[in-house]
Amino acid sequence: MSKADEEEKARLERAQAIGLFRYMLIREAADPSLTSRQRGALVRKLAAEPHTDPDGRVVRLTRWTLDRWIALWRREGFDALVPSPRQSQPRTPPEVFELASALKKENPARSAAQIQRILRAQLGWSPDERTLQRMFIRTGLTALHAPIEPAAFGRFEAGHPNEMWTGDALHGPRIDGRKTYLFAFIDDHSRAIVGHRWGFAEDTVRLAAALRPALAARGIPQYIYVDNGSAFVDSWLLRACAKLGIKLIHSQPGRPQGRGKIERFFRTVNGEFTVEIAAGDGEVGRRITDLAEMNRLFTAWVETVYHRRTHSETGMAPMARWMEGAPFPVPAPGDLAEAFRWSEHRTVSKTALVSLHGNRYQVDPALNGRRVELVFDPFDLSFLRVRVDGGDAGTALPFQINRHAHPKARPEIPAQTPKPTTGIDYLGLVDRHHREDLAARVNYAAFGYDPPEAQFFDEAFPDGRIPDPE
Repeated sequence: MSKADEEEKARLERAQAIGLFRYMLIREAADPSLTSRQRGALVRKLAAEPHTDPDGRVVRLTRWTLDRWIALWRREGFDALVPSPRQSQPRTPPEVFELASALKKENPARSAAQIQRILRAQLGWSPDERTLQRMFIRTGLTALHAPIEPAAFGRFEAGHPNEMWTGDALHGPRIDGRKTYLFAFIDDHSRAIVGHRWGFAEDTVRLAAALRPALAARGIPQYIYVDNGSAFVDSWLLRACAKLGIKLIHSQPGRPQGRGKIERFFRTVNGEFTVEIAAGDGEVGRRITDLAEMNRLFTAWVETVYHRRTHSETGMAPMARWMEGAPFPVPAPGDLAEAFRWSEHRTVSKTALVSLHGNRYQVDPALNGRRVELVFDPFDLSFLRVRVDGGDAGTALPFQINRHAHPKARPEIPAQTPKPTTGIDYLGLVDRHHREDLAARVNYAAFGYDPPEAQFFDEAFPDGRIPDPE
């Protein structure tokens, strides 16, 4: 056998091995008896796990690739899973991969794009950038990093009050077995607490309960600096800040630098406020009976203790330093209400209807097929404003209402649904009838004589003995 024939045979064998590898992966998921949901679960599981290919490499496959193989097998059988013998051979020579690996090890800071440029300059051509990236991942070279000097962070302080507020959430003690959360915003310049609110959930509704009164009373800051918690990345907060002209800034994941002031305040809260109301097991003591009382006591502590005490860093009381920049412009009530409404985008159907969380609304027929913005109060879905390209387009009239509040707009204390009852006390009725029967009977002993039946037996059987019938 010639060398060319041996190479062709090797290519055929490798192609068959690849086809068999693909079939072994999808054989369970390709079972026609499975439902779409069952097949989807199997495909997701396969996509989440690493697999060893015929070359011994550990590879991961996307759901799209697995679905494509299943479709090919169902349409054309096993042969459709076998690649062309020419395509089954690696297209990049091993020596090129070795040179790329050497370049990466030589300088771990080099990206795949940079190594591609070096190879192209050295060899006249280069594999695709994505091919190099996959090779680096497969061989573990992506774990190499250039030496990084430890970052040095200088101390930062805003130049004036209301330049920047920093917001965060604190996990607090429990009330009646329910965990509490504190949303708070601190002015970076003065360290004054401009807004705060204790709640039973760490969500956007409780965040709004802390931020909205702060804006109404303390004015509008230039920046609000927050982390990447779910409440702080919600589209509602971005819309509210955009409406009021506030620049919303999120810290980089894994880099909490810049939120030290609010974290220091939370340590003060735990050391001076929470410790006075929490028992050793974390349960709130008897002084705190409900959330309203906790918020009232916390407001009193912030205003009379924290705001009036000289801050160790600034040398001034937080509120006194914040007042140095007064007065601050506050938003108009209408503008504030508009900013704190929620909005979602929908496409108007051919029948001039839009759907929102199970409800359907009638809009202007001229908007058929248009993409519109629905603006609403999250606690009242019976009234929606319609916006098109930023302009007002009337209201959306309720057509079918199944939900009266947004799914995320959970009340502070969930309403207790009364258990349906007929109001009928069966045992009470039985007892009453029994007592009525007893009252209706004549008590002969109470009258001092025997009933007629008793007199008959006394006369017939004076000795009280009833003879045997025989």
